[in-house]
Amino acid sequence: MIPALMPTYNRADLAFERGEGAWLWTADGRRFLDFGAGIATASLGHGHPHLVQAIAEQAAKVMHTSNLYRIPQAEKLAARLVETSFADSVFFCNSGAEANEGMIKAVRKYHAENGHPERFVTICFEGAFHGRTLATLAATGNEKYLAGFGPPVQGFKHIPFGNMNALRDAIDGTTAAVMIEPIQGEGGVRPASLDFLRQLRAACDEFGVLLALDEVQTGMGRSGKLWAHQWAGIEPDVMSSAKGIGGGFPLGAILAKEKVAKVLKPGTHGSTYGGNPLACAAGNAVLDVILAPGFLGQVDRVARHLWNGLQALAGRHPKAVEGVQGAGLLVGLKLRPEISNGDLQNAAAAEGLLTVAAGMNVLRLAPPLIITEAEADEALRLLDRACLRCTPGAEKAAAAQ
Repeated sequence: MIPALMPTYNRADLAFERGEGAWLWTADGRRFLDFGAGIATASLGHGHPHLVQAIAEQAAKVMHTSNLYRIPQAEKLAARLVETSFADSVFFCNSGAEANEGMIKAVRKYHAENGHPERFVTICFEGAFHGRTLATLAATGNEKYLAGFGPPVQGFKHIPFGNMNALRDAIDGTTAAVMIEPIQGEGGVRPASLDFLRQLRAACDEFGVLLALDEVQTGMGRSGKLWAHQWAGIEPDVMSSAKGIGGGFPLGAILAKEKVAKVLKPGTHGSTYGGNPLACAAGNAVLDVILAPGFLGQVDRVARHLWNGLQALAGRHPKAVEGVQGAGLLVGLKLRPEISNGDLQNAAAAEGLLTVAAGMNVLRLAPPLIITEAEADEALRLLDRACLRCTPGAEKAAAAQ
């Protein structure tokens, strides 16, 4: 008999009853160091006092009114996001998939409003992950995810990640936008080079194509800057954000320059829950912390410390780990074919460390942004033990040394 909770996930047999900072506890008292952060979502960790207080205070006042009325909390959050980004205007929704879906609609509407309805194709990249709606599945392009859902939504081309020649060949009179994650998360924690991002911006300018960045997983400080594309010194025309923006509370956003934002007139797009008072109270609380002096600098320092430790770990376990990839606090261990990321994920959990599998046999680490160097060191210690568990003969060899 099917369970009451639809079995769409392969869940680990773990249930957490409380959390504090980067740590989670099960009902039976087991403690885990959380280096998954709800898939890069619990940006301030668990039980952050400022976030908890902001949500509790707003919940006691009013949680939801709908966008039939003004929402001061959303107006405040939008103004702060505009002030700290390339954008001129912001639309709020509930998730990354919704943000990407809206972004796809916006780039199509932009060209239609400017007299070119034939320009509706978005160029995407192999290895991408943009969401689970029908359009974002088509943008993702993964046959495994598309199977069984009928013909894919039209209007997407896929080219090799990081290949400028392929990009130029793909652009034609139907091209509306280029859509890319600065670091592919689900696709294997693969960063686009900063030079490639700069070349993308230049090519989009050359051909009158919009640059649409999916910063659902990479934004909100995860790279050590508020937005990952800022490392390349470029600006997109439109960008999606979600995951860490609400610190664990469902919230997504489309950030756009005026030329794109103004085409989404009343009636063209909407969201019942999007940008409600409670969600935006959470978003403002998260920004309070991330924008505080020194916070992003600390994220960058801890990220570099973790990176160096992971490089050393890879050197100690050459039979398990091929290398380290990613950027900031979104990093991955690229594993050898004989060691599956699922096995290493389970081994890490057995040691008390939570991680997330990614594509291309990569084990993903996306801890809360508030981790310390000491917690990074503890994660490295637990990963070291997990690698020993997964490598035949390694435990005996280590004991003999």
